[in-house]
Amino acid sequence: MKAVIMAGGFGTRLRPLTMNIPKPMVPIVNIPIMHRIITLLKKNGITDIIALVYYQPDVIMNYFKDGKDFGVNITYVKAEADFGTAGSVKNAENFIGEDEFLVISGDVLTDIDLSKAIEYHHDKKSKATIVITRVKNPLPYGIVIVRDSGEIIRFLEKPSWGEVFSDTINTGIYVLDPSVLEFIPYKQEFDFSKNLFPLLLEKKFPFYGYIAESYWRDIGTLSDYLEAHLDCLAGQVEIEIKGERIETPKGVIYVGENVKVADYDRFEGVVVIGNNTRIGKKAKIINSVIGSFCEIEDECEIIDSVIWDRTKVKRRAKLTLDVIGYDNFIGEGAEINENVFISDRCIIGSSAKLLPNIKLWPLKVVEDGSILSKSLVWEDKWLSELFTEARVSGISNIEMTPEFGAKLGAAFGALLGQGKTVIVSRDADNVSRMMNRALICGLISAGLNVDDIRIASIPMVRHELRSGRYAGGLHVRKSPVDKNQTDIIFFDSNGMDLPVGKAKAIERLFFGEDFPRVPHDKVGTINFPVRTIEGYVEKFLSALNIDAIRKQSFKIAIDYSNGVAVTVLPNILGQLGCQVISLNAYLEPTKLTRSDEEFKKAVDELSQIVTSIKCDVGFMLNPGAERIWLIDERGKLLSDNRLLSIVTKLFLSVNATKVKKIAVPISASLEVDLIASEYGIEVVRTKNSHYGMMEAVLKDPEIKFVGGTKGGFIFPEFLFASDGMFAISKILELMALAELKIGEIEEKLPKLFLKRLSIPCPRDLKGKVMRYATLESEKSKRQLIDGVKIFLDDLTWVLILPDRQRSEVHLFVESNDEKMVDKLIGEYSEKVRSWIMLQEK
Repeated sequence: MKAVIMAGGFGTRLRPLTMNIPKPMVPIVNIPIMHRIITLLKKNGITDIIALVYYQPDVIMNYFKDGKDFGVNITYVKAEADFGTAGSVKNAENFIGEDEFLVISGDVLTDIDLSKAIEYHHDKKSKATIVITRVKNPLPYGIVIVRDSGEIIRFLEKPSWGEVFSDTINTGIYVLDPSVLEFIPYKQEFDFSKNLFPLLLEKKFPFYGYIAESYWRDIGTLSDYLEAHLDCLAGQVEIEIKGERIETPKGVIYVGENVKVADYDRFEGVVVIGNNTRIGKKAKIINSVIGSFCEIEDECEIIDSVIWDRTKVKRRAKLTLDVIGYDNFIGEGAEINENVFISDRCIIGSSAKLLPNIKLWPLKVVEDGSILSKSLVWEDKWLSELFTEARVSGISNIEMTPEFGAKLGAAFGALLGQGKTVIVSRDADNVSRMMNRALICGLISAGLNVDDIRIASIPMVRHELRSGRYAGGLHVRKSPVDKNQTDIIFFDSNGMDLPVGKAKAIERLFFGEDFPRVPHDKVGTINFPVRTIEGYVEKFLSALNIDAIRKQSFKIAIDYSNGVAVTVLPNILGQLGCQVISLNAYLEPTKLTRSDEEFKKAVDELSQIVTSIKCDVGFMLNPGAERIWLIDERGKLLSDNRLLSIVTKLFLSVNATKVKKIAVPISASLEVDLIASEYGIEVVRTKNSHYGMMEAVLKDPEIKFVGGTKGGFIFPEFLFASDGMFAISKILELMALAELKIGEIEEKLPKLFLKRLSIPCPRDLKGKVMRYATLESEKSKRQLIDGVKIFLDDLTWVLILPDRQRSEVHLFVESNDEKMVDKLIGEYSEKVRSWIMLQEK
């Protein structure tokens, strides 16, 4: 007889434990539940198995392969869609053949004697036999009512209490004659309980129920999962427990291979320990399962809990009635109370306390000393902070959900105040569209009116905000650096990035959840302005010397990166008289983020076009149209810092008599200062961020140019922020007025060597590193604008700068001597690492 294992379930009710694995692969006492089912089948003489897979099938197939290592033969059938339980079996009809077969769910824990069920099926000459059992609460299951003869007379799927006519329920184990498959339509959704079984009753098909007295539990919920483990440890179900059995006065311990346990003095009940696990001194472990490659440090207490593989539990941590997923870190002295379920790769800080009945989705961080009283699901990624400067970022449609967007929009609206108007925009990505609409729902629920300009660039939003009509704005985009993420960028009423103080105010409203909703007659309106682009283009062209650009008749190549610029820039370049070769000049949401390999390929293609048809210059825009990359007439891609030097030279060669000051970030090359000194121009250093660059322009009207280190340029006569489309047009104007090409300028400019290194640094140690950097440089010439910048001579400097978001410290070093740069990178990286490791009293 063949067996069909239903292994396609999503395991939704087991979330967050099943976020990264399919439900059949959830471990029961360190062995996947489907592995235990296969063991049960083999024990009952069934070794020919068909596995029906649908959700994350590769996880299952990579584990079992062809089944030979498990003493069985496995054939996999992948469903093209969710055809329901019976429909999925129908999909495997060609593999089942003409003999009777057994169907079993891939997510049950049982020691039912299947051979007796099969024997019963034969004795009754049944065509379909359901294995049934008795439970205390039958509500979640299908109730089966049988006569004394075993013949099924009624079947109710998930009844209400008023329909509970029996406590015998469907176990999801069936013995079927292949003729049953004739009743199931092909490639249509069809369920055993809802469709097939009522049809068999209607057709008066020979249909019986075999009552099993053995253990059976559907691992349907998180509490079922934990209770199933406790049942296993209590010996209520007959299963294999791997490891050497050691009996102690207080209990039994099953110890895997290469396990090191300091002592068993405080072990009680039944404890199971996987392979390659380390357990420290005075650890108290009672009735619990510890996975493989775990580290349990001294004096921990683990009671009635399950810990999956590769989890670290630091000293004196306490767990009671909990389940901890893969690759987690539980800090020293942390306390995790009853009924807490933690998914994979979470960090529980030292002395943190998790109150009962909490779930943590993957990659959550509970900070040191925090008291957590609510679940952290996908949208609750941010326990202590939402914003990185003026941006909120999260995993698309997982952390960035409509529910999260509506709540965030309402919090923003509560900050701005009822009756105000907000401008919103987005890129072409579908998740951006979804989040844009969710944010709008939240805003109007707080009584604000919304002007939605739909697909637009960030500079266009800033331009509109300068009109003074709006209390604020936001833009939703696919992350330019991570295709799985979505960004929401917030703007103040003047078009600047939202200040930190206002961002924190939104966070307080968001987490406090006490912001008001307006009465139904005060809900805001949604409008769609139609002249946004026209106003932007008009201001754009008025800030350029159009005649000078037209006179040159530039031949240029532009890669639009499938971004929003394609809706605006072609018209502008046409008015500038440019001959343009366009690449990726259409909106395509799936291409808004490029990998390093894709970026390099695009650069190579653009370079070949520039040289092969003798273009004057080539440009690449990022999808949001804020920054550019430039390829000169020789086909050479210029680094960001070298491009800054060239644009600075161009700008000053044309405008030196009109300019007193320019500004660049603290990390920019001293090449800029050398160029500016030729013209007697002052260089102002800003913080190493776009906000810092914008702030410099607004604070000092004498600053007429700000150049960034990431391909962004600010020309204040047009806009106080970086605009890639205007930067392209302005560079063409400067080339025309200077009558120079980019490559010609690059060859004549001074050349310094600037290198960067990122050093991993725990978030809570960044402050210590910067303290030591400040102390180290007290007697040196330095700048403390953003990070610590130390000058060793007129052309040699070191900048130690903590990352705003990641657990890193960045090291920048520049000199006119490349060997000196390498030497200083080595010296200061060692210093930073030593400061990280330094033990303080």
